[in-house]
Amino acid sequence: MKRWFWRISVIFGVIVIVAVAGSFWWLSRYYHAEAEALEALQSDPAVKVEKVSSGWFFDGPSEDTALIFYPGGKVEETAYAPLLHRLAEEGVDTWLVKMPFRLAVFGKDKAEKIREQYIGSHVYIGGHSLGGVMASAYAAEHGPDLEGVILLASYPAGELPGDLDVLSVVGSQDGVVDSSRMEEARKYITGSLTEEVIEGGNHAQFGNYGVQAGDGEASVSAEEQQRQTVESIKRFVTDQR
Repeated sequence: MKRWFWRISVIFGVIVIVAVAGSFWWLSRYYHAEAEALEALQSDPAVKVEKVSSGWFFDGPSEDTALIFYPGGKVEETAYAPLLHRLAEEGVDTWLVKMPFRLAVFGKDKAEKIREQYIGSHVYIGGHSLGGVMASAYAAEHGPDLEGVILLASYPAGELPGDLDVLSVVGSQDGVVDSSRMEEARKYITGSLTEEVIEGGNHAQFGNYGVQAGDGEASVSAEEQQRQTVESIKRFVTDQR
């Protein structure tokens, strides 16, 4: 009896070790920011880039408008620096949030401390892919504190307050986002929905982290896709005033 108990204990222990090791291996694999993204972390005359406790803050000329941005799943957050640097330059200051294990599901409420610190009157929340899903989950619980939701290749996972308007931007060549889920998720948006399609854009080029598995091939550059994205966000924010 003792021998069988010992064998079962050893087998169980091995299973636990393998499971834990497998989890750490999976979590350690992610899309890394490209060199161009790291360059966008440098301050310039138009935008001050500062590393803060929540991640990174891109401080441009705006005094009252900001976006809290959740990165895509298993993507190094700094991959979004070029997009957010340009957005800050165009008048929307941005917090780029660093997520535990690079998964926003473990940091849905990270926007809370940022909201406590920022005194601007127009604050938006958004994100890319999984980051957008979790940003919308935060917005569902904190609607009165926000001006709107900005989703890049993403969709809400539950109903949003009726006073929250939503911007949805997607690339026409996106091969990653589930289009059927995006369509179904429209029922969760009870405020105004603005939809923008970037012709030739794909899933990964909202950031600078290379080719994503399963994605479609883009026919426009990442720089062009991000330029159009910034223009869409600027129009959306302007229309809220």
